[in-house]
Amino acid sequence: MLDPKYIRNHPDVVRKAIQHKNETADIDRFLELDQRRRELLSEVEQLKNQRNTVSKEIAALKKAKKTADDKIAQMRDVGQQISTLDQHVKQVEQEIHNILIWIPNIPHESVPIGQTETDNEEVSRWGELPQLNFEPKPHWELGETLDIIDLPRGTKVAGSNFVIYKGWGAKLERALIHYMLELHTQKHGYTEISPPFMVNRQTMFGTGQLPKLEEDMYRCDTDDLFLIPTAEVPVTNIFRDEILDEDQLPLYYTAYTPCFRREAGSYGADTRGLKRIHQFDKVEMVKFVHPETSWEEHESLLKNAEAILQDFNIPYRILNLCSGDLSFAAAKCYDIELYAAYSGWLEVSSCSNFLDFQARRANIRFRPRGGGKPQFVHTLNASGLALPRLVVAILENYQTEAGLVRIPEPLQDYMKTEVITPQP
Repeated sequence: MLDPKYIRNHPDVVRKAIQHKNETADIDRFLELDQRRRELLSEVEQLKNQRNTVSKEIAALKKAKKTADDKIAQMRDVGQQISTLDQHVKQVEQEIHNILIWIPNIPHESVPIGQTETDNEEVSRWGELPQLNFEPKPHWELGETLDIIDLPRGTKVAGSNFVIYKGWGAKLERALIHYMLELHTQKHGYTEISPPFMVNRQTMFGTGQLPKLEEDMYRCDTDDLFLIPTAEVPVTNIFRDEILDEDQLPLYYTAYTPCFRREAGSYGADTRGLKRIHQFDKVEMVKFVHPETSWEEHESLLKNAEAILQDFNIPYRILNLCSGDLSFAAAKCYDIELYAAYSGWLEVSSCSNFLDFQARRANIRFRPRGGGKPQFVHTLNASGLALPRLVVAILENYQTEAGLVRIPEPLQDYMKTEVITPQP
């Protein structure tokens, strides 16, 4: 959520941000209500001052054993006026809140202005594209032949776009999760978290999924709980409504969770195989940092995600997302797209800086070391990494002409094999 004072003082900047992000929010109505709120508060303050003054006069009259009936009646009327105005203030503040929650974060000045993903800016590339001396097979065909991925039975058990991993496929998932958590905790300085996989409505609001993205979420109606779309949601909300000490910052957390997404807006997209499924595994990185260091932290967060692809020698490119492709809550986001021999470029991580946008919604603050008013922290997160498309790249890039799949060297000790062969 944006600071109302910032909107009041920079309405044109906010209007442009809304336009550039392809969002809608009534800034004129916000300004009108904001002005009305301040007028009402001023009226309330004047009446309260009047009540305080007259109350002293009533006390003096009573002490002098004089009648104060007229003034007491006057104060009853003033009290009723204050009560009525307080109700008006609450109504105006609720309408202001209902506008604020639909105003997106403002893109950073380094974000390219554009409407769709075609306007994203390529920042860099790493690695050489795989050069196979045979026609590569798609991962779903390899998975079926090796009997490690079962899409038809996943559909039978749960519905379309669900998957069952088995044998080497299940072990590959487990090995990747283990490897990434170890890398982030042992080398990158993150603390591992195992959070709930279901969260309440306030938690979803804190990170910006609600109200905008409710149709994309799986919801348990009876309890009004949501299956998490990413570990970002529960991990970021760990400190909701808390005040940290400045000396605690920065805080780095990493978590493995399954992720659940209805993908309600993705009909017609390429959903073959593992590219877009409703339940998938992911390792997430979340940072709580001081506002003065958040852009440095954003760059280091990106490098933490890149390290995994470099370890597995999987080529990738980094995109600076344009304003129209940027998420509602992000001020800036890098997408990492890996390259798979058959499937091409696939997004495997989004590395976002939200500045204080999420912290305002979740009320996460820190107390300055030298004293003073608590300030909002800055929050950042990135996939480190999402597994389905990483599995796609490993299967397609490490396949052999015989239809087997070599195991990347960093995973061989854990997998206890160098090659995935057909299940017996």
